[in-house]
Amino acid sequence: MSLFAIADTHLSLSADKPMDIFNGWSDYVQRLEKNWRAVVSDGDTVVIPGDVSWAMSLEGAQKDFAFLDSLPGKKILMKGNHDYWWTTAAKMNAFFAQNGLDTISLLHNNSAEWENLALCGTRGWFKDEETGTEHDAKVLRREVGRLETSLKCAGEREKLVFLHYPPLYLHYTCPEILHVLSEYGVHECCYGHIHGYGCRSAFIGESEGVRYRLVSADFLDFVPYKLR
Repeated sequence: MSLFAIADTHLSLSADKPMDIFNGWSDYVQRLEKNWRAVVSDGDTVVIPGDVSWAMSLEGAQKDFAFLDSLPGKKILMKGNHDYWWTTAAKMNAFFAQNGLDTISLLHNNSAEWENLALCGTRGWFKDEETGTEHDAKVLRREVGRLETSLKCAGEREKLVFLHYPPLYLHYTCPEILHVLSEYGVHECCYGHIHGYGCRSAFIGESEGVRYRLVSADFLDFVPYKLR
């Protein structure tokens, strides 16, 4: 069994939100399906750290979920800044069960097991020290709390963290998130959110004992990244 990650699938099989208008995104759904089937097997697990679907509701995202469910492997979904369909975990889990989407689960205020690893994470947030608002500060505090909850659920197992927003980017750092990663002994973190030319400024490598990876779909050329 292998563990993969790919963020920002931005599916829109029911929504009128074509990503093909952006450079590098032509025929991205077909490319994603072809590449996914080439590298992922039924016994594998794929984490999708946010921006899964452009749909505005669970019902609107049903075709996108069905597409993911038809692909090999178990899929673990997380929330991104464009996942407007996202609601309570209870409602989402019930929707998945009612629609027979049995290969899909959530990483939200919990952790997931993969062999000897604990998969942890949350959406994260950007908060600029100079221009950030009180709203930004409030959202960030909530996201820090969710990350801590996820890490506590992992117990003593080795922890692999997934975020949607990068905690390091160009000259930006999110000390609140970085502190939690250090406090809980995290040594590996995958994130998405960054696209196109912005990928040139993404931090990829090791900082303060943590190895960071960008796993946005377009950065990966729509090939799920094999972590283990």
